[in-house]
Amino acid sequence: MSDIYICGHRNPDMDSCCSAVAYEYLKNKIDRANNYIACRCGHLNRQTKYIFNQVGLKPPLLLKDLYPKVKDILKIEIDSIDSNLPIALAMRIFNDKNISILPVYENQKFVGLISLNELNAFFLTEYSSTRPIYNFVVDNFTQVLPGKILKYGHSSKFQAPLMVGAMPYDESIKHIEALSLKPILIVGQRKKLLEYAVRNQFPAIILTGWNLEDEVEFDYSSYQGTIFLSTLDTAQTIRLLRLSVPIFQIMKNDYPILDQDDHFDEAKKRLLDSDYRGLPVYSEGNFVGVVTRRCFIDKPQKRLIMVDHNEANQSIAGVESALITEIIDHHRLAAEKTNTPIQICFLPVGSTCTIVMNQFTIHGVEIPKEYATILLAGIISDTVMLKSPTTTEIDIQAVKKLSKLADVDFIEFGKRLFQESASISEMDIDKMIGADFKIYEHNGNSFGVGQIEVTTLENVADVEADIFFYLDRYKKANKLSFSCLLLTNVLKENSLLYCTKSDLVEKRLIYQKIKPQCYDLPGILSRKKQLLPEILRVFEGNE
Repeated sequence: MSDIYICGHRNPDMDSCCSAVAYEYLKNKIDRANNYIACRCGHLNRQTKYIFNQVGLKPPLLLKDLYPKVKDILKIEIDSIDSNLPIALAMRIFNDKNISILPVYENQKFVGLISLNELNAFFLTEYSSTRPIYNFVVDNFTQVLPGKILKYGHSSKFQAPLMVGAMPYDESIKHIEALSLKPILIVGQRKKLLEYAVRNQFPAIILTGWNLEDEVEFDYSSYQGTIFLSTLDTAQTIRLLRLSVPIFQIMKNDYPILDQDDHFDEAKKRLLDSDYRGLPVYSEGNFVGVVTRRCFIDKPQKRLIMVDHNEANQSIAGVESALITEIIDHHRLAAEKTNTPIQICFLPVGSTCTIVMNQFTIHGVEIPKEYATILLAGIISDTVMLKSPTTTEIDIQAVKKLSKLADVDFIEFGKRLFQESASISEMDIDKMIGADFKIYEHNGNSFGVGQIEVTTLENVADVEADIFFYLDRYKKANKLSFSCLLLTNVLKENSLLYCTKSDLVEKRLIYQKIKPQCYDLPGILSRKKQLLPEILRVFEGNE
């Protein structure tokens, strides 16, 4: 199953959140092949929190963006290896599984990575001018060499070079005494050299070409090292003994690390700019998997259904990297061109929740009470209790049907809903403007329009300075030509319009100015249907 996100516009309002959650329920009912997830790209306003708490539904998931992340390509189910196991086992895994990197664990804790690069580097050291010193784990002998352990030594792990007892005794002793560490002695049945190794307590003796039924004819009773009987000849024994070296000898633990929320392109650049085949990935300080160069061959695309908007500049960040599969909206059409056909449902109604309710009907899916309640809340909020000029007969019929399913009187329900709006003097003006601030582009001009719905305009004078301050800040932050706020009294059905300074707007706006940068809009409730056309006219230069 693949995830498909259902997301409303930036600065989500009641309609976008409720329509997304209800549509998530419907889509998961009618499409079992995918997993639909309602999300939002901003904080919930007070009314929306209230309604979701009332019905006991989870609000949409807060999602910052849709950019592809490391977690979208992360390898979680991947073979791993213990740091004490032989490199021969790692080679076998690389070959059998056709992979290039392995996480390394010690006592069930991630400690590093091993890749083909480290294996290659290990074998290249065999050609160095100095004699290599190896780490050995006694238990690895039986995993790599055919034979048996005749005696376990006192040390299960040790470091040692290799010494083959093939030269005359005196010559062998001269070479051994020149070593910095006592070696592992690989030797056949050479009693005098074996007695020397026992006497000098070499860490291990590997007897080669041995018949496991034969008796060992030298005294090793005082020997504290390990004796292993190999059934192979000396050359084969040496070759495989090197492969018994434990993983921790060649493991890398100083890799650059990635976070699972790192962006795809940034992580790809970091890996490609390095010499590594892959990198470890962490989440909140915990190792969660690896990514390799293969992971970055294809860039993943998250799939998105846009609800209550259709313009990219109003959508969640990263929408340009997502695959839009569907649009459900009731605003003007200004959608971006898509590369593939998609399902689009546009209706000139007062609320996206009305469209979603009709989708339930089309697909023959019953609307549970809690979903009927949030759909009703979305319509009431967006149509201002059916008083907005955007209200249609379709919205009215939807409210009647949903009121029955939710078992509420929509008038009383609406009053309770709007009473959740705080007094304007109690509001955080910055957050309230940002909570429903939409940016539009028209005729080479970009402008922003916010809307705050209240049940009284008393004390508005107390916050006017804040309104102008934050409108100007939003204008500068978004590089707009103009920004304004529609402050709507939903009970009295009138609004005030606050604007940033603009000679063009001052000259051409038709509304009555009651003070500098402030206009009276009696009967104006809808930003979309009443205010937006007037602002578009101002920027078009039409009389």
